[in-house]
Amino acid sequence: MNNKFDALKDDDSGDHDQNEENSTQKDGEKEKTDRDKSQSGGKRKAVVPGPAEHPLQYNYTFWYSRRTPGRPTSSQSYEQNIKQIGTFASVEQFWKFYSHMVRPGDLTGHSDFHLFKEGIKPMWEDDANKNGGKWIIRLRKGLASRCWENLILAMLGEQFMVGEEICGAVVSVRFQEDIISIWNKTASDQATTARIRDTLRRVLNLPPNTIMEYKTHTDSIKMPGRLGPQRLLFQNLWKPRLNVP
Repeated sequence: MNNKFDALKDDDSGDHDQNEENSTQKDGEKEKTDRDKSQSGGKRKAVVPGPAEHPLQYNYTFWYSRRTPGRPTSSQSYEQNIKQIGTFASVEQFWKFYSHMVRPGDLTGHSDFHLFKEGIKPMWEDDANKNGGKWIIRLRKGLASRCWENLILAMLGEQFMVGEEICGAVVSVRFQEDIISIWNKTASDQATTARIRDTLRRVLNLPPNTIMEYKTHTDSIKMPGRLGPQRLLFQNLWKPRLNVP
């Protein structure tokens, strides 16, 4: 299993230089073919809970991505840059992955962890995501690891109580701040997005004045550059009840 985490130990593993496209075109096509085969599930063994394990309501997949700051990223190159870590179906399988993974606070550069339901790619264009959006919270440095853990445990434990609306969650490590977000399927469902917001405040123990933004994926796609260098007011979250050293 350790081989699945090699990408997390190599700072350069997620970088894709556009000048290398011609020399690596065949390899890229092979990787895409292999990935498509894996996604189709034709030869992939289904992930199921083991004997005496505690099954989750949905299977989930961990992903990792890293990119070079300031480089515009197309949809195709973004997809190629996402590395699938693995899929799990039970509480015990989750902890087997999570215990070996680097914590977000220890990542460097522009790095992202994604945790999405199996079959949903962490991309705006995915069928499950394209009509949805995400709640975004910007964190000062030092809070990402604890907030990320609280967020994904709440998601796996179905604490949001919004049926099948939740697609996944992302933690993005940046130089001056970190960002966490939770994605849902239907941006136009205001009651659902409001419930997700309120649950997010509760599970993260956010102060009342925490700045939260809801952004539709349609708006994100329209922005220049895939990751959209939007600028919001930085929110300095308080430490009380987060137990962050």
